[in-house]
Amino acid sequence: MHTDTERCVRAVQSKDARFDGWFFTAVLTTRIYCRPSCPVVPPKPENMTFYPSAAACQQAGFRACKRCRPDTSPGSPEWNLRADLTARAMRLIADGVVDREGVPGLAARLGYSTRQVERQLLAELGAGPLALARAQRAQTARLLIETTPLPMADIAFAAGFSSIRTFNDTVREVYALAPSELRTRAPKSRPTPTAPGALSLRLPFRNPLNPDNLFGHLAATAVPGVEEWRDGAYRRTLRLPYGHGIVALTPHPDHIACRLTLSDLRDLTVAISRCRRLLDLDADPTAIDDQLRADPLLAPLVDKAPGRRVPRTVDEAEFAVRAVLGQQVSTAAARTHAARLVTAHGDPLDDPEGGLTHLFPSTGALAAVDPETLAMPRTRRTTFTTLVARLSDGSVNLGVESDWAETRARLLDLPGFGPWTADVIAMRALGDPDAFLPTDLGIRRAAAELGLPSTPAALTARAAAWRPWRAYAVQYLWATDDHPINFLPV
Repeated sequence: MHTDTERCVRAVQSKDARFDGWFFTAVLTTRIYCRPSCPVVPPKPENMTFYPSAAACQQAGFRACKRCRPDTSPGSPEWNLRADLTARAMRLIADGVVDREGVPGLAARLGYSTRQVERQLLAELGAGPLALARAQRAQTARLLIETTPLPMADIAFAAGFSSIRTFNDTVREVYALAPSELRTRAPKSRPTPTAPGALSLRLPFRNPLNPDNLFGHLAATAVPGVEEWRDGAYRRTLRLPYGHGIVALTPHPDHIACRLTLSDLRDLTVAISRCRRLLDLDADPTAIDDQLRADPLLAPLVDKAPGRRVPRTVDEAEFAVRAVLGQQVSTAAARTHAARLVTAHGDPLDDPEGGLTHLFPSTGALAAVDPETLAMPRTRRTTFTTLVARLSDGSVNLGVESDWAETRARLLDLPGFGPWTADVIAMRALGDPDAFLPTDLGIRRAAAELGLPSTPAALTARAAAWRPWRAYAVQYLWATDDHPINFLPV
């Protein structure tokens, strides 16, 4: 979008928050870059130039605005919509791969050469993978500076910097303030962590956001010991690259309150990225709802409760296993099966607040499970053991870098995998916004109630007009039922 100058100027002049994260405005006279909704008086159009990323602004010598804080805007929805090289690379960078494995590790995961990846990102985003990762480190550093009392040296390494000097230089360059000055300017009402490694932050999103199906689904399907709904917050354990964590997510009208307790602060960037992905916070609800509203039979559902998101996952392999456990059984039965696995094979941890007891078992641990100990039909045991074996040896990859079409085809090759299981994994684990479930019983009931075609083939043909947002149409169709997944818990 940043190449459409006229449209960008209109968005800046109207302070349109819908475009935050889509592009950034760099002001030539002040050498500052802002989000489109910056509250200051808009500069003259001839003094504006536009970039697709904060990293590109920083590369060009601009520093972040102190009023609108462009580094805190929601992420670009393009990376959730697309499955090409650039989008997959951006999802991996957000997951901290460059900080942990370097650019060669990023390229290896994508199956391209380092040169190809750098060239593609430069062409589309105006910055290479190192610059994009550097911008993310600067954002993480600012978050830690403003929300924790940690010493600056600890913050530098927790944010992913290789040295304190690099940390100081980067913060000064990006924010035009020293780290100590950033802390001095931070709000004095900063919450005090309640446990070692704990911190509180706000996760922004584009309005509207309807929390009912989002948190309702997560709470209704929560696995005891791993997830719970408590005091208006969804809590769960996290398996992270350097350790583990516990997160509590609470919906508010203008943000999601996120309270994280981490065993290693180096996991902060990854934890935030996975929480945003879990709640689909980088989606563009206006674009989605406008297209679905064009169907006269869907329009009343969209108008009644706009801004539905797709509840996703923090661990793709975990969700795939749970999808198999939930085949042809009730939600309660699926939770029972998963809870047994967690108790027997999950890694125990201490929850300062009580209630959460384990991490969900790793694929390696599940691959070693004796099939005869699984209380399920023999055919589903075969499906389960085959899936965890493929996940464990890497022949099936469900990571954020996976190709949606290729992964779906590989899942369908597994015994016991039909279109419903493959598509629900594509929708909630892979993040494909166009995944569709025409054979789902709830979808067929909703279709019949609304006057839509009820047979899978006819409904799929009708749903072609909803592309590429069919996964969101699924949320609106499910919402016609009175199942607990559709209601915010009380």
